[in-house]
Amino acid sequence: MSQPHIVVRDLFKTYCVPEREPGLAASLKSLVRRTTRDVEAVRDVSFTVEPGKVVGFIGPNGAGKTTTLKMLAGLLHPTAGEARVLGFIPWERKRDYLRQISMVMGNKSQMLWDIPPLDTFSVLAEIYHVESADYEHTLDELVTLLDMEDLLTKPVRNLSLGERMKCELVAGLLHRPQVLFLDEPTLGLDVSMQGRLRRFLAEVNQRSGVTVILTSHYVADVTALCPRVILIHHGQLLYDGELSGLAERLAPFKLIRVALGKSDWQSDLPAGVDVIFSGAIIREGIRVVDFWR
Repeated sequence: MSQPHIVVRDLFKTYCVPEREPGLAASLKSLVRRTTRDVEAVRDVSFTVEPGKVVGFIGPNGAGKTTTLKMLAGLLHPTAGEARVLGFIPWERKRDYLRQISMVMGNKSQMLWDIPPLDTFSVLAEIYHVESADYEHTLDELVTLLDMEDLLTKPVRNLSLGERMKCELVAGLLHRPQVLFLDEPTLGLDVSMQGRLRRFLAEVNQRSGVTVILTSHYVADVTALCPRVILIHHGQLLYDGELSGLAERLAPFKLIRVALGKSDWQSDLPAGVDVIFSGAIIREGIRVVDFWR
């Protein structure tokens, strides 16, 4: 049995946040004595991710999703706990580790603003020591999947948000990482572009077997890509399992509306059904019923 690509145990991240009352007096006072408070962004989070899986990492704003991904990518040190990705401790930022992961953030850009994407891709290929033949093959494959041949020679500043996001994904996948962290990759995109990027990510996962952790506030992203979800709130893990199980847990009932034509309909209802509304529509000669199941 293969080892998990990602192992997280009892992970904590606490920030020391400065606080100050409004006004000039408070500003002067803060120069001498600064008031701070501790904020637990991530608190006792544990999970594992198997190779080749796509996992949704969901929760409200400020839940700790991006902080967790940044620790797994090696951008932040945890306050406590441990994590291993591909057998490496992420925040040690060893070269062999960084060559096997990638992180794409919807609100950050690694593209150089004044030059065409093709130049940025060439620079990244040199940084990651991608062989010329592998670079050309991978680039052709990704460009074809995203249908973006006409974007390669335009300055990045002239591209739309959706077009730039395509380029960001190509830049993040050029060195063929084994683990991909995606933080709101469809943020701000129109519905059509969101659907195209979802299909692209599913195809890349199927072809390369890359392990993916995806954060998103769009339900469609999660339902289309993630059989398993991890729910985090106020820094704590609340749920880890199948997406269908989360839906049942949050809404353990179904509201069903039916139209019945006979008067003794209640005798035919199965066990566990509670009728919450019953109203007759005289003109059509039927009865409309709402009930919980």
